[in-house]
Amino acid sequence: MFLYTGVFYIIRFMPQAFVLMNAELGSEDSIVNELKKIEGVKEVYQVYGVYDIVAQVESNTMERVKETITWKLRKLNGVKSTLTMIVME
Repeated sequence: MFLYTGVFYIIRFMPQAFVLMNAELGSEDSIVNELKKIEGVKEVYQVYGVYDIVAQVESNTMERVKETITWKLRKLNGVKSTLTMIVME
């Protein structure tokens, strides 16, 4: 909390995670397009290096973040593997 002109504001942390994804060769563009349609996916980047795609997932509860990653992101056609990093408060 912080004080601003006599009023208290509560800063609420939104549970979020970054998901690093390996994609089958040639499927990166279609995965990125599908990720952008998923509720809770805030940002998507196609990257160079060990991973092919990075997605930021955010929701009102950590349970929903985990469900989105487990049942939506990881099940997309062309996704070979994922590494999830949950953001600390």
